[in-house]
Amino acid sequence: MLVILAASAFVAGYLARELVNDRNGSPLAHAEQDMALYHEAWTLIEQNFLGALPPERDVAYGAIRGSLAALDDPYTVFIEPAARDVERERLQGSFGGIGAYITRSEETGDVLLEPIPGNPAEAAGILTGDVLLAVDGAPITPEMTVPEIIDMVKGEKDTTVVLTIRHAGTTETVDISVVRTDILLPSVTHRVLEADPTIGYIGLSRFSAETGNEVGAALQDLQSQGATRFVLDLRQNGGGLRDAAVAVADHFLDEGPVLYLQSQQEGERVFNATAETLAPTEPLVVLIDGGTASASEIVAGALRDRDRATLVGNSKTFGKGSVQLVFDLSDGSSVHVTSARWLTPDKRQLDQSGLEPDILVEVTQDDIDNGRDPVLERAVEFLQADPG
Repeated sequence: MLVILAASAFVAGYLARELVNDRNGSPLAHAEQDMALYHEAWTLIEQNFLGALPPERDVAYGAIRGSLAALDDPYTVFIEPAARDVERERLQGSFGGIGAYITRSEETGDVLLEPIPGNPAEAAGILTGDVLLAVDGAPITPEMTVPEIIDMVKGEKDTTVVLTIRHAGTTETVDISVVRTDILLPSVTHRVLEADPTIGYIGLSRFSAETGNEVGAALQDLQSQGATRFVLDLRQNGGGLRDAAVAVADHFLDEGPVLYLQSQQEGERVFNATAETLAPTEPLVVLIDGGTASASEIVAGALRDRDRATLVGNSKTFGKGSVQLVFDLSDGSSVHVTSARWLTPDKRQLDQSGLEPDILVEVTQDDIDNGRDPVLERAVEFLQADPG
């Protein structure tokens, strides 16, 4: 659950607290002594270390990580610029691109393209299986990673990228110009279940800025197909934005609390559902597992505490009930700082404890090897036994 705030507020608050707590002299003097000690140690390393020293930025990053490790909090972390860019895109729910999957063949090493239907790559003539040879004239080399190649293809909306490709089964190369646009990164899949067309299935991979709208659209589509009962699959969903979790829960709750947030700065704050709900009474099952965390636990905990859903799964959820503020630093990196904890509508704290399933389902290795999903099957059985 990410909130972008000014880094200066964090620094000011931290220093103010240190000024109050320090009873042994000037905190500035202590800080200068500690930094002098650090430089003393690093100077000795520079003078005596056998081997190449890392770049200064790597040293700074290491110092930040070491300082955060002293807090002994697994969620207060430092994120480097490239990883922060990926995180930001996932949480925004969209980015400027061409709308194609990029993979590298394990057999040949070729970089392959697969256009996403309805996106610019398909419209420009990119075909599934096309081999990507160059981007804007820069050749694709065997040493390049797929993320590096993706970064070459992505760019600002309404700009053009020229892809040099080779169609499958040919030797001729072709230059294809593609105009980038906002590419939606869907966080939701949905379908009517073959086992029972009155049951609608909604799967969530994460909670991005678009997830609330995506779930709303999925619900309306499933209802138009005749679904009157629903499965909400939060398995292996590691969370995301808090507001997106509240928006998802709001589709199934008619007013009332979704979560309580407790912080040192604000005390206790309640987040409520609205009266505008799409499925306020329809039978609902939420699927959970050990990968269900953070924003996913907000939704699962709210729906169970409010008697709106039954939790079905093979294990309890991860147990992450804390909130991190995200401070973007000057070089594009970021610091995630634990600043608050959230509670379910019944004021239960889930940090380090998680949610136990109401119906525990055993999943065997044989189930996995043969593609069976006993958790979903049990959810269907439960809903079919519910008269609705």
